[in-house]
Amino acid sequence: MKVDGVFAGGGVRALAFVGALNALEKKGIEFERIAGTSAGAITGAFIKAGFSGEEIVSLFEEMDLRQLLDPRKSMFPLPFIRWLTMYRKIGLYKGSEFEKWLVDTLKKKGVSTFADLPPGSLKMVASDITNGRIVVLPDDLPLYGRIPEKFSVARAIRMSCSIPFFFEPVKIYDGTGKPSYVVDGGVLSNFPMWVFKKRNQKRLTRPVLGFRLSPTLEEEMASPRKIKNAMQFTYAMVETMRTAHDQRYIARDLAKDIVFIPVKDVKTTDFSLSDDQKASLIQLGEDSTTIFLKHWSN
Repeated sequence: MKVDGVFAGGGVRALAFVGALNALEKKGIEFERIAGTSAGAITGAFIKAGFSGEEIVSLFEEMDLRQLLDPRKSMFPLPFIRWLTMYRKIGLYKGSEFEKWLVDTLKKKGVSTFADLPPGSLKMVASDITNGRIVVLPDDLPLYGRIPEKFSVARAIRMSCSIPFFFEPVKIYDGTGKPSYVVDGGVLSNFPMWVFKKRNQKRLTRPVLGFRLSPTLEEEMASPRKIKNAMQFTYAMVETMRTAHDQRYIARDLAKDIVFIPVKDVKTTDFSLSDDQKASLIQLGEDSTTIFLKHWSN
């Protein structure tokens, strides 16, 4: 069975998506097209490049996620200097090692640019904070004077995964040399179900399945944020900006086509996960998807 898939962002917690893929493979469900934000973009790229769930598990089992972090070196190893560098570069980590790993990994399947993938099969969401707009890659690359088919898939993933202040934003220049700062797609849309399924669309070419690293929609909506000080207020404001658009969209009639994977106690940027934690995330994703598929009606 062929479906279109949408994967939400979630940092290292997205290892749970690997388990979801294992469950889908057992049921003979394959993805025709995939859209994803941030870690969801990584998942989608690996799937469309031809990696199986088992192969993706092996990729993460044999590596220490911390090796993807590359802070800028300083002659003054003081916390203040480190934060000063972040202030200037707008990120604690350069992101170069992460992008290099993506390039090397995708090359194992013969994928470098979008021309190496079936046309229209992979779409990633990023946020252009210079121009204040959602960017769908590779579709929107002509806005920056780039040819979509010739653009690096690894670079596009890097753009979609640029967690603000954690990884440095990606600069992309248009035809006039004007730069735009591009950061994590989750800033504007962490779950781009809208890429494939429009509101009130009655007929689809194929079913669309979504995957989120959160409890059920009802639980999300019933969990108001605690606001007792300025820090909590700021966090609540940022989270509202990040999730309100997607929640309003899926609240209509799409929740029945979404696999909710209730990941808890794992932070988005916890790159020091143990092997047991990795295995638990993968198993949670597989179990949640298996249960969902027993009742899913398309």
